[in-house]
Amino acid sequence: MVERAPDPSAVVIFDGECAFCDAAVNFIIDRDVGAYFRFASRQSPAGKRLLQAHGLPAEGLGSLVLIEAGDVHVRSTASLRIARRLSGPWPIAYAFVVVPAPLRDGVYGVVSRNRKRWMGESQSCAVPSPERRARYLST
Repeated sequence: MVERAPDPSAVVIFDGECAFCDAAVNFIIDRDVGAYFRFASRQSPAGKRLLQAHGLPAEGLGSLVLIEAGDVHVRSTASLRIARRLSGPWPIAYAFVVVPAPLRDGVYGVVSRNRKRWMGESQSCAVPSPERRARYLST
């Protein structure tokens, strides 16, 4: 019998209709060797429930949301906190947390406003492997 690891304490909520966001989730999964993060699209029942529970709007947020140990992080702070848990050189990016959030979020905003124009909207979803599917919250 295989013993299951304890549930991670971090959930990434993303725009499930955005190809850029889908690519970002796959990027995270590929570098999250400890399977620390779970994922929910903001359009899913789980995503909507989590956003509501934390007082965040289901639409118009334009940001990746990280819920970690009960704390909510958005925009550049969420991205940097995610990066610090990834394998490879990505944790180095967390050093940018010393840059004032308004400056970091300005750069984040440029990407957020243009993400669908740059990569389009997801018209269909690839069927993930069972291992990847287990990382997504469904209800």
